[in-house]
Amino acid sequence: MTVVRTRRSRSARALTALAWGFSALLASCGGRSTTTLGTPVITLSDTSGDFASYRVVLDSITLTSMAGTVVSASPQMPPESVDLAALTDLAELLAVQAAPSGTYKSATLTLDYSSASIWINVNGQAISATAVDSTGKALSIVTLTITFDPNHPLVITSGQSTRLAIEIDLAASNSINASTTPATVTVRPFSVITPAAADATPIRARGRLVTVESGASDYVMNVRPLTDLASALGAVTVSTNAQTYFNINGVAYTGAAGLAAMVSLPENASCAAYGTLGDLSGITPGFHATAVYAGTSLESPLFDHIRGVVSARSGNTLTVHGATSVTRLGFVTFLNNATVTLGSGTLVSEDGVTASGLTPLSVSVGQQLDVSGQSAFDASGNLTMDATAGQVRLASTRIWGMLNSATAGSASLDVLSLGNFAPAGFNFAGTGTGGQSANPSAYALNTGSFDASATAAGTLLQVDGFVNAFGSAPPDFTATAITPGTATEQRLVVEWVNGGASAPFLSDGPAGLVVDLNNAALGTIHEIRTGPVALNLKDPKSFAASPLITTVGADQSKLQLAIGSAALSTGVSVFNSISGFASALSSTFNGSTKIYRLVAVGQYNSGTNTFVASRISVALQV
Repeated sequence: MTVVRTRRSRSARALTALAWGFSALLASCGGRSTTTLGTPVITLSDTSGDFASYRVVLDSITLTSMAGTVVSASPQMPPESVDLAALTDLAELLAVQAAPSGTYKSATLTLDYSSASIWINVNGQAISATAVDSTGKALSIVTLTITFDPNHPLVITSGQSTRLAIEIDLAASNSINASTTPATVTVRPFSVITPAAADATPIRARGRLVTVESGASDYVMNVRPLTDLASALGAVTVSTNAQTYFNINGVAYTGAAGLAAMVSLPENASCAAYGTLGDLSGITPGFHATAVYAGTSLESPLFDHIRGVVSARSGNTLTVHGATSVTRLGFVTFLNNATVTLGSGTLVSEDGVTASGLTPLSVSVGQQLDVSGQSAFDASGNLTMDATAGQVRLASTRIWGMLNSATAGSASLDVLSLGNFAPAGFNFAGTGTGGQSANPSAYALNTGSFDASATAAGTLLQVDGFVNAFGSAPPDFTATAITPGTATEQRLVVEWVNGGASAPFLSDGPAGLVVDLNNAALGTIHEIRTGPVALNLKDPKSFAASPLITTVGADQSKLQLAIGSAALSTGVSVFNSISGFASALSSTFNGSTKIYRLVAVGQYNSGTNTFVASRISVALQV
């Protein structure tokens, strides 16, 4: 789907889209064309790789048809700066522009690393790192081809929308060396791209407001992804319901009241919807929103923004850790720390909650936030922001920790990370009543309706929620969700060094893979990672033997199994069934080809010593 003009009817928008698509094709072909059009709905996400920030430029996305014709997946998408580390739990809707209908066998990504900004997470601090290739040279333009499963190619149907899910596997693409100065990241790009259904994947759709449908519960916007300030990459219809949360110009609403408030926004007002893809049966894709942010709550030509986690507070001065700065002109900078000053006029809201009465004192240490104001760099290069006339949005914060004890309604947690950083990176002074400080080793949770009293001490927990007001603890934190670590998405990673391994598995086939942990080329990374906790696969206390990595028990409709390298003409080959993947493994490891990294995403079952994976990446050393 293409850009639509503001305040037009739904039928006029559809005609505009089709007209644009045909004219674009005529221009590219130099004459008349009878090509029909469909809409590739492009989403971007990543598999985490221990980065605080990983910003590169996505130059282009092209598709190759069965006949070898190459077309752009998004004809008007400019090079887009993207922080891939921010897309671990939330995908971004990149574009929904018209493309020729047909069957496509592969896609090609072009990434620009020449101005990459990469920060690794070390002992609670973000450390800048330099990206290099396998020979140690600085990276510039990198091109990667992804070949679709022959039994599951991309089919763009005339007059319909089709999701194309791009996942860049940071865990399979990068090897971190934090012992050098500066730290280095050896990059061998690895990505999985596959046609996918509209499912429960959380997605952000950012753009410009076109129109609010009269008498309906939806609105139309033009997609403008990431931090782009100039593009319009297709129209999407966003549906809302009585439970949808709205935050518009710093004021919170629910349901119809929020949609009514959007009517008063000017044309092309900034807006972002959080939710899932909806109806894809038409040329204009649908989107189901659980939350909508618009106007100054999202961005403004008058304010800069800083996103991160509060690591210290003194009076009205905050230290924001892992700070991403986005200026009103669209310039993006990441720093370990930034300093933000609040004032009595700072407007404070809490994402997902319509509660009033929040004040600057509601902002405490450990809280994820998005704050707007006037930013600047001081003479020493430190980032500062005056938010005394700005806004603060308190965002849901994730804690990982080991349970000390729990009763109905409360729990004590030994915190391992707050907002992606270890407690060593925080100063909790003043967070409690009477000048006391929160203790991350005995962090007090208000668990509300989540009763953890039957959970064994020492259990790893993922806790989402909000830090309580500064100076009010205990409790330190109010939980909105508590999940045992074993029920979260886990990551198995194995790396081989010294040129890789040609015989990395004790067994491989349709039943699964078993890694040979005694292979001479095995590196120091061989673990199952749950949040910040890594279990060494060679630790006999945790593993009696190398676990079976299997797809048995995983949702077979969502398998993403990939093998390859950017250096191959076919790039990375994707399979959506274990049979095709097993056959590719068998033909690949025939004595000469070597593996560099293995990444599997799923859940480990200690009782059966199996890792049930829905995604497996085999990165080859080529």
